[in-house]
Amino acid sequence: MKEINHINRRQFIKTGSAVGGGLLLSFYLPAFGKAIKTAVNNAPASFIPNAFIRIGADDIITIICNHSEMGQGAYTSVPMMVAEELDADWSKIRFESAPVDPVYNHLGFGMQATGGSSSTLSEYDRLRNAGATARAMLIAAAAQTWKVDPSACKTENGKVINKVSGKSLLYSELVEKASLINAPKLVQLKDPKDFNIIGKPIKRLDTPEKINGTGIFGLDVKVAGLLTALIARPPVFGGKVKSFNADKAKAIPGVKHVVEIERGIAVVADGFWPAKLGREALEIVWDEGALKDLDSITQRKQYAALAKEPGVSARKEGDVAASMAGAVKKIDATYELPYLAHAPMEPLNCVADVKVDSCEIWVGTQFQTMEFMNAVQITGLKPEQVKVHTTLLGGGFGRRGVLDCHFVREAVQVSKAINAPVKVIWTREDDIQGGYYRPAAHHVINAGIDASGMPLFWQQQIVCQSFAVGTVMEAMMVKDGVDSTAVEGAADMAYNVPNLKVNWNMAPGGVPTLWWRSVGHSGNAFVTETFIDALAHAAGKDPYQYRLALLEKHLRHKRVLVMAAEKSNWGKPLPAGRARGIAIHESFGSYVAHVAEVSIPKPGTIKVHKVVSVIDCGPVVNPETIRAQIEGCVVFGLTAALYGEISFEKGRVKQRNFYDYKILRMNEMPQVEVHIVPSTEKMGGVGEPGVPPVAPAVANALFLLTGRRIRKLPFAKEDLVKKV
Repeated sequence: MKEINHINRRQFIKTGSAVGGGLLLSFYLPAFGKAIKTAVNNAPASFIPNAFIRIGADDIITIICNHSEMGQGAYTSVPMMVAEELDADWSKIRFESAPVDPVYNHLGFGMQATGGSSSTLSEYDRLRNAGATARAMLIAAAAQTWKVDPSACKTENGKVINKVSGKSLLYSELVEKASLINAPKLVQLKDPKDFNIIGKPIKRLDTPEKINGTGIFGLDVKVAGLLTALIARPPVFGGKVKSFNADKAKAIPGVKHVVEIERGIAVVADGFWPAKLGREALEIVWDEGALKDLDSITQRKQYAALAKEPGVSARKEGDVAASMAGAVKKIDATYELPYLAHAPMEPLNCVADVKVDSCEIWVGTQFQTMEFMNAVQITGLKPEQVKVHTTLLGGGFGRRGVLDCHFVREAVQVSKAINAPVKVIWTREDDIQGGYYRPAAHHVINAGIDASGMPLFWQQQIVCQSFAVGTVMEAMMVKDGVDSTAVEGAADMAYNVPNLKVNWNMAPGGVPTLWWRSVGHSGNAFVTETFIDALAHAAGKDPYQYRLALLEKHLRHKRVLVMAAEKSNWGKPLPAGRARGIAIHESFGSYVAHVAEVSIPKPGTIKVHKVVSVIDCGPVVNPETIRAQIEGCVVFGLTAALYGEISFEKGRVKQRNFYDYKILRMNEMPQVEVHIVPSTEKMGGVGEPGVPPVAPAVANALFLLTGRRIRKLPFAKEDLVKKV
């Protein structure tokens, strides 16, 4: 397990705004810019110009990554941004995960975290400056060596070159002298036209260790004396332990401890299977709480009733009521969207080792700071006595960015109780039934078109839970009584509708909900994009041209829409039995359009043959990562559209594993053709924006084949039959 020394918590980085073509950068990092001496010969082992870079005398450059790697490519894109401005030799670049420290905080979130499709865009300026600062210090060191002005030097491929004499020095040869140079306050960043690394298709740095098995995921962690724990949690959300008998569990060979913690009963053993058998042998009486009668059918009726209430205004343009009389055609629709589990391939897990004077945690997490703070609170230790190691994450999608940090709290509590290191493992069933789902939602829309076929009014009522209200995120996410994640993708719809009203009704809580890859956009885009498609057909207009006309003032939307139509041969004939559907959506600062080519091989079945995807995410760091992310978004979006549903009966989650919470299989995967719009616009995210337009693009194609508008997810067999 790789690690670096903790930085003093009073150290921080301040990043200023661009000044005169450069970026004002102030590092207050007394520990950095100094050589780390070896005990053998007192020679400098490495040059650490700032919190993100370590240049070794062995010529290896290590980039400290402050964002978690969960498949999105952060351990490559973060080093790319540093290496570009450092003019590093890419073959010498390595990476390490950052320790928990304020110096590595997300500049937007105010804590160390990975989410919101922001790993690259949030670091673009800061990391480029970190690289440029180190480069300037290395140039200064070489200039001193050659007794020339720094302007007589240039950098290239991991070395400083004397432009007059042609002599060169490797960065590794400048370690000692560069360690004595003061970091400049102002550095000049490269012109993008001079980039050698950023914007190029670079192979992932983390791929080799994932292939050869040396990469450490949470489930791979081993420490001396490690025990394994499984936890029996209430079968109904909000339930509590009334009483329990552990005699039969303790009788299972290998079971060492049975302890009660805040979320249930932990069975600790010398391996997974005895812990699992011990948990099965527990005799527990549960107080099932207020949700013991929760039923999905009843809940849908409750949501429908709530939709008739006024709710809170999320957006209001013009006068919907007054404009209704002028509509030549009106359309009403009701949409139902289910709870969705994240279902990462690696279920939740955490290793904790709590001692009298220390606590170490190994975990795949998206929220390092919050895990750290919870460990400090539970153990009562001083902050400097707690260390969090970030492992590779076998998928996250938001599930490992939990506001209450429950899966880390469990491990710390168990380790503290038994005075031994422990690995808490969630089974697949624990994961599917463990909550923190994307909220279920109910939408009611009424809209009308004028004599020219254009939308005259649109009113939309959204009913869903809020996972922000009552948490530390409420101040950031809830404004004027509206949870932004509940209405995003609807209240900020780009289409030109003169009379528009979007209201939100907060549904009762209880079922733990959380952000799910693309959050509120995931469901709201399905509603918006299938409904605008319905308006286009009601107006007798081509859905692509209709959207284009309604996006006249939104150039980035239009750009991806036009390219998607061109690349997919929109309007040209397809083989018999196939149809194309189109959808577009903006989220996390990026613009994505999908065109899905679909057929129905036999009634009740569906085949998605091809998805043509276009993204405008602004400046590109690694095009290969973007393509991979969009392909993954298609998998994620299709999985949800075809299969995704968490439902309840008698308070219990009905789904258990991949046999009834299905994931898209290899043989179902369509061809995905990804196109990236060359753009110098503001940078956006990539990990999530490809998800929202997937389901509506497919549904819009299905309408052409069946004549049925799909208003409920996942797709039902009856929706895949031609309307008579």
